[in-house]
Amino acid sequence: MLPVQKETLEKLLAASVEQVAAKLEGAAPPALPSITLERPKVAAHGDVACNAAMQLAKPLKKNPRELAQSIVDALMAQAGARGLVESAEIAGPGFINLRLTTGAKQAVVAAVLDEGAAFGRSARAAAKHVMIEFVSANPTGPLHVGHGRQAALGDALSNVLASQGCDVHREFYYNDAGVQIQNLTISTQARARGLAPGDAGWPEAAYNGEYIAEIAQSYMKRETVAAMDGEPVVGKGDIDDLEAIRKFAVAYLRHEQDMDLQAFGVKFDRYYLESSLYTEGRVEKTVEALVKAGKTFEEDGALWLRTTEYGDDKDRVMRKSDGTYTYFVPDVAYHVAKWERGFTKVINVQGSDHHGTIARVRAGLQALDIGIPAGYPDYVLHKMVTVMRNGQEVKISKRAGSYVTVRDLIEWSGGAAPGAETSPELLDEETIRRGRDAVRFFLISRKADTEFVFDIDLALKQNDENPVYYVQYAHARISSVLGEWKTRFGGDEMTLRGTDVTPLSSTRAMALCAKLAEYPDVLAHAAAELAPHAVAFYLRELAGEFHSFYNAERVLVDERAEREARIALIAATRQVLANGLAILGVSAPAKM
Repeated sequence: MLPVQKETLEKLLAASVEQVAAKLEGAAPPALPSITLERPKVAAHGDVACNAAMQLAKPLKKNPRELAQSIVDALMAQAGARGLVESAEIAGPGFINLRLTTGAKQAVVAAVLDEGAAFGRSARAAAKHVMIEFVSANPTGPLHVGHGRQAALGDALSNVLASQGCDVHREFYYNDAGVQIQNLTISTQARARGLAPGDAGWPEAAYNGEYIAEIAQSYMKRETVAAMDGEPVVGKGDIDDLEAIRKFAVAYLRHEQDMDLQAFGVKFDRYYLESSLYTEGRVEKTVEALVKAGKTFEEDGALWLRTTEYGDDKDRVMRKSDGTYTYFVPDVAYHVAKWERGFTKVINVQGSDHHGTIARVRAGLQALDIGIPAGYPDYVLHKMVTVMRNGQEVKISKRAGSYVTVRDLIEWSGGAAPGAETSPELLDEETIRRGRDAVRFFLISRKADTEFVFDIDLALKQNDENPVYYVQYAHARISSVLGEWKTRFGGDEMTLRGTDVTPLSSTRAMALCAKLAEYPDVLAHAAAELAPHAVAFYLRELAGEFHSFYNAERVLVDERAEREARIALIAATRQVLANGLAILGVSAPAKM
């Protein structure tokens, strides 16, 4: 059901409920039930269901089935219901099941063709100014598959919220301060001195991946690293200058990560540096404010925050006895900055290992008592990704040393030669596209809080077992039919608007129309639940309905009216497939 049809039916039902209640009471009761329309779980029960009679039965002390029948009678008597509702029946204890007219179902074709890329979008979002923080990888190594899942989820969620009228800001938080950066620095220095993992003198906390050797070699050659922001960084070549090594190594890996994100088709509005929280004094100001608010105490030489007052299982250390801050303190300062920048709705996409920080960050924000609501920020936590290739689990990357990288996934899923040590920018565009599409679709195709097995072999299959291929093939198949229609019959897609679709009366055609009409609700649900996987689920279902229709009915028949109606239907289907794939950041190829 289209949104405008749903709104109309809700108003008609509300008027019917009010009319029935007024007759029974002599005046409308103090509170009438809200009208909620749902799709019946069993398609044979109708197109839409309403439980208003069951809600109204108790306060009116009436039989719900009898009330339901009275509501239906009042509904069908309204002029506005004609052409929209074909029939109604009472089910179970008092559910009202409605069937839409054929014309109402067919109306989706014209709506899609008229609205095009805007079909499914809405401007009624409650939260207009939204920040989504995702990926936020430490600049200490290449992006791994967990970062890839964050990138896919965060970008798709951003697109979903934007489709509902939100002004979405994408942000990447760089943890460029702390122990891990120190370890990166000493690792690069050790490589520059000719040491390798396992050698005498190799630092215990050093990173072992081959990428460290690449950084050290580039630094000693005094090469230049392009910066995403600011001036390029030039390797000094001084093996004893730790600050120069640190600066170069961070810039090198930031550039590497940016190249991977470009290959993945992900862009950010801002890269926020953790180090800026210290240089701007935000961390100190946050700590001082918490002390002043009386929410801290000192014990064993450390400064503690009373997080138990805000639901945490125990109080947490803010500043350790050696004077350094624990991880959640700059996180609190960072979220204060988000709030002060006007982001009243913030969503963090992170790995499930960050679950423990949620209570601490929220406790710190509440303890500041600066107007930030409880439950700020929202979190979307994702679980691990297991990578399978040739029937075996892949646990390491030659380059990264201890994990599979996003670059590996893109290359393997795009069909690059096994073992090829190739940068994405050197691969051909088609390989990158295939790899990006497969990785994005696969990583979004499950709920974030479920573990996911990424099967490279499945991603390479060109059949209906591969979900992204199945959806993209539906789009390409329609494009092929439309091309043949243009060649054989002189068809012009610009003339499809206003096509008479009354010949679309078969069961398969009606099922496809019904599935197209679900798309706006799918986007609205995905936005409300922060669940972009719902779009991937829907696209597979829509592709399935199209393939069923196409296999059951010829499109390019001789009879013109029937042919044009079917062409309009599949053109609308192609548009919705393209719209949904765009939400996921996946291409919609015209040929496969």
